Amino acid sequence: MIIAKFLHILGFTIWVGGMFFAHNALRPVVAVTLEPPQRLTLLAGVFTKFFLWVWISIALIFGSGMAMMAGMGKPPLHVMLMFVLAVVMLLIFSHIFFAPYRRLKRAVAAQDWKAGGAAMATIRKLVAVNLIIGLLTITIGTLGPLAL
Repeated sequence: MIIAKFLHILGFTIWVGGMFFAHNALRPVVAVTLEPPQRLTLLAGVFTKFFLWVWISIALIFGSGMAMMAGMGKPPLHVMLMFVLAVVMLLIFSHIFFAPYRRLKRAVAAQDWKAGGAAMATIRKLVAVNLIIGLLTITIGTLGPLAL
């Protein structure tokens, strides 16, 4: 159980921490310091690297989470709520990966900066939503036993 818990914490630290960094530190700086060709090329490259780690994190989170839930018998309400929120986050990330991120990569390859900017705006909004859900999930995981 302790290994599963470690892998779980490692997975959500990478995913949620990466979203926090990208949304609140990286994007605001590049938005004011780089022109669209450099900014969108950089962000597409960063996402290519980061999204690989997100997929690994998802595998860690769901694999370890399911193992811990199996060991609980009937999981408590806060655990079930975390699971539901994790599924929502996975669906949002999958949409980001398979739709606006692909549009961003195509736009950068074609040097279509307007389309790239539109794709990036969609990614930014969806990452913000996932970041909020991720922070809420961490809160529920930490404080849920006290409240639920």
